[in-house]
Amino acid sequence: MTALTILMFASAYLLGSISSAILVSQLFELGDPRNLGSGNPGATNILRIGGKLPASLVLIFDILKGTLPVYVSYLLGIEPIYLAFIAVFACLGHMFPLFFNFSGGKAVATAFGAILPLGLDLAALIIVTWGIVIYLTKYSSLAAIVSVCIAPFLTMLIKPDFAIPVGILSALIVLRHKDNIVRLIQGQESKIKIKKPTK
Repeated sequence: MTALTILMFASAYLLGSISSAILVSQLFELGDPRNLGSGNPGATNILRIGGKLPASLVLIFDILKGTLPVYVSYLLGIEPIYLAFIAVFACLGHMFPLFFNFSGGKAVATAFGAILPLGLDLAALIIVTWGIVIYLTKYSSLAAIVSVCIAPFLTMLIKPDFAIPVGILSALIVLRHKDNIVRLIQGQESKIKIKKPTK
């Protein structure tokens, strides 16, 4: 492992540590998303408490947090196995952000962004899976859980070199959804509701 690879691990974590949900909430004067709605600083909760525009900004930035470090590392010639672990570090930054008291989100969008440079075919299958589940159930958490559980198997078929780190990433995301899983089993999980912008 080279010094450049270690530098990219650190850079991915630091970029992931920038909480777009909290920053966008401050910009739109929505309050701290960790204390509102579901309490998760992510795009879905911002959609609930702030509407489509702030949620879209959060989603785009969270995806880029995963895409940029992986793609830049690819351009720098870092080995494929390390690219996947750079993706893991970006997601760890989102989950445990250095700049926000290690209280972060669940890294679904960041994980998706990190997978984009690994292959558009793989990313497309994951987003289609997410879309089908969200359409059928309206549960954002269930769509995320199903998508990340399928991701390692799709990776094994399409990009086998990345299957192990994608599996690690998927396990981390499922663990971050443990409370959602309990609420889903108990029938207490909230479905997506969009806040209408105030006139």
